[in-house]
Amino acid sequence: MSVSTKLQRIAELAREHPKRSFTNLAHNIDLEFLLEAYSRTRKDGATGVDGVTGKEYEKNLEKNLLDLLDRFKSGRYRAPDVRRVHIPKGNGKTRPLGIPTFEDKVLQRAVAMVIEAVYEQDFLPCSYGFRTGRSAHQTLKDTRATLMGMKGGWVVEADIRDCFGTFDHSWMRKILDLRIRDGVLIRVIGKWLNAGIVEEGQRTRPEEGTPQGGVISPLLSNIFLHTVLDGWFEHHARPQIGGSARLIRFADDFVILCDREEDAKRFFAGIFPRFAKFGLELHPEKTKLVPFKRPPMGGPNETESWDFLGFTHYWSRSRRGYWAIFQKTMAARLSRGLNKVAEWCRRNRHMPVVDQLKALNRKIRGHCAYYGITGNAVALEKYRRGVRNLWRKWLRRRSGAAMRKNGDWWDRFFKQHCLVPARAVHSIYRRT
Repeated sequence: MSVSTKLQRIAELAREHPKRSFTNLAHNIDLEFLLEAYSRTRKDGATGVDGVTGKEYEKNLEKNLLDLLDRFKSGRYRAPDVRRVHIPKGNGKTRPLGIPTFEDKVLQRAVAMVIEAVYEQDFLPCSYGFRTGRSAHQTLKDTRATLMGMKGGWVVEADIRDCFGTFDHSWMRKILDLRIRDGVLIRVIGKWLNAGIVEEGQRTRPEEGTPQGGVISPLLSNIFLHTVLDGWFEHHARPQIGGSARLIRFADDFVILCDREEDAKRFFAGIFPRFAKFGLELHPEKTKLVPFKRPPMGGPNETESWDFLGFTHYWSRSRRGYWAIFQKTMAARLSRGLNKVAEWCRRNRHMPVVDQLKALNRKIRGHCAYYGITGNAVALEKYRRGVRNLWRKWLRRRSGAAMRKNGDWWDRFFKQHCLVPARAVHSIYRRT
């Protein structure tokens, strides 16, 4: 039986029996399954504590996978330590990122494929993050369409403090037990939750959370938040209100959109104890209730703006003069992006100009790949203009009088070495 057929069969059973707990899923993972998991695993990623790369693991691929399969099925598999690094967030703080070994990534991918086939039948339409066929741009489009349909309303803007790092392991096991009771799978997931973390030569063992960066971590977070938030909102909280309300969640970022102020206040008060029950904490300063009603037709815009998924949402006049919701790049994200460009230009200012141009064009395209949405042209052009100014700044610091010419010389230079235009590549208005 092929891998796709196995996954399809698991999904059908999960869909037909929404209350069923699966006790025999691990038998689906065989050599063919691990080969498929290997093909889906990134080969050029950073190495874990063992230093083994994807190419090195591939040299004896079948032998390595057979050994991995035997250890997994017999319970002898030991989850290796996770190497932890910190990446900047742009506000002076850093985000911890866990890097498992390559072999561990392959096994995590295989287990995630099996469990995902079950839980995809349970996940609700309000959940977007780390799900096949769903993206952040669909989330933004849905958010805008919902609020436009409500003619504005009230927004509960929430921020979970260190979501990945504070998952309660006992609650995670209880939640998994509702659908997954396969001893082999539960045992290996428990090993991953308790795997040691190596940082700057120091080894620690976590008592909560799951390393952000692990292959299976996004799926476990979706399962956890599906129970904590999605199911609670859809089946318990929303039926008790009188107005219209919508939860939209992308991974650990979510908003609740309401057309009535009293309903929004009720949700705002209810989510704090709900999350506390499961050992999670909402950031008190970043979790707030924002009035976002459509401004009066002939009056000024006095509504607040709010942020979600790297975009600031605000009311503004459309070309026809009507009030509409627009989404622009958050100022902090724009500054963070340009700071990274400035650092790159500083470190690579002596690289050949043609090579610099190619690299900076890739950065502009990469920026537009996420932030290039309809209505964000001003912020996109601001980013491109910032890249150009930073490039000129650091080129002027190269040796040679030619790099310290006047404005006309630079105009000719940028005409010859033209940066690609910053364009919107995603339409959030087009109907699908």
